[in-house]
Amino acid sequence: MKRTAVYPFTAIVGQEEMKLSLILNVINPALGGVLIKGEKGTAKSTAVRALAELLPPMAAVHGCRFHCDPHSSQLCDDCTAKLQAEGTLPEETINMRVVELPVSATEDRVVGTLDIEHAIKHGEKKFEPGILAQANRNILYVDEINLLDDHVVDVLLDAAAMGVNTVEREGVSYSHPARFVLVGTMNPEEGDIRPQLLDRFGLSVVVTGEHDPLQRVEVIKRRLAYENDAESFIAGYKEAQEELAEKIIAAGKLLPERLNALRDLTALLLALFKLSCLRTRIFIIYADQAHF
Repeated sequence: MKRTAVYPFTAIVGQEEMKLSLILNVINPALGGVLIKGEKGTAKSTAVRALAELLPPMAAVHGCRFHCDPHSSQLCDDCTAKLQAEGTLPEETINMRVVELPVSATEDRVVGTLDIEHAIKHGEKKFEPGILAQANRNILYVDEINLLDDHVVDVLLDAAAMGVNTVEREGVSYSHPARFVLVGTMNPEEGDIRPQLLDRFGLSVVVTGEHDPLQRVEVIKRRLAYENDAESFIAGYKEAQEELAEKIIAAGKLLPERLNALRDLTALLLALFKLSCLRTRIFIIYADQAHF
């Protein structure tokens, strides 16, 4: 089956705040993700899925199911055992990607499962990775995040807070890193989002439909052109896509310099505004660091 072509990120008309919030999280994953609120037909899902084409490459342990960072101390159980046995970890370069979490996903599908029978018979752990394993060091996208089951929300909160996913069954446990950029979209008309989950997002953006008649016409023209000949339409934005991807990579390399230059000034401004939430202060510093 032929893979459906992804609508180019740079072809999206308007919605500048939404696009900026997504780009900032790619530049600095520590920002904490973004919650995008808006009615249907405002390009929320289109923008998130299109972001996949702009994601930068990263170093990962070769063959690791969780794409562990070979230069980090936070490794999965398999990589930890391999490092202890061999003293080094082979590397490969892979691209970041967008991993989708369906609103109907079960807890086991999200966290993964342990084969207890295999552990008893063979004396070794057999872990079947879940969505959190795929999402490690990637973007985890949840459409209609306000409709997620409470048990799944609790799992996401634990993983987001600890950066680790631990599965325990019948006295057997398995752990792996689960650090991801959480991106959620929702229509406020369909219900609210739990305050605890809302608190995990570094940025929140409200999007509305285009009201400018010329912009609305341009949206329709581009969509029709894409539907008529997706390959030609995407080719027309190839240069703009590559240019934006290069800017994202360059901005990521400059992050340490920006953090040192802005930390003291931003801390002073935050103190003047008397923000009581420490997490809010940190997210503002991260956003300022990535936005230049």
